[in-house]
Amino acid sequence: MENNTILKFDGLSKKFGNKTVVDHISLEIKEGEIFGLLGPNGAGKK
Repeated sequence: MENNTILKFDGLSKKFGNKTVVDHISLEIKEGEIFGLLGPNGAGKK
C-alpha cells in the first residue's frame, strides 16, 4: 500500500475577531493513518 498524502496544510492560522484560536500549525495525514483531535468540551471539534 502506498502512503499517499490525503490531507496536508502548513502554517494554518484561524482567528475569531481579535482572538487567535489556531496559530501556525502544520499537519500531514497519509493514507492508512489514524488521526484524532483532542481538546476540551466546547472547543469546536466535530
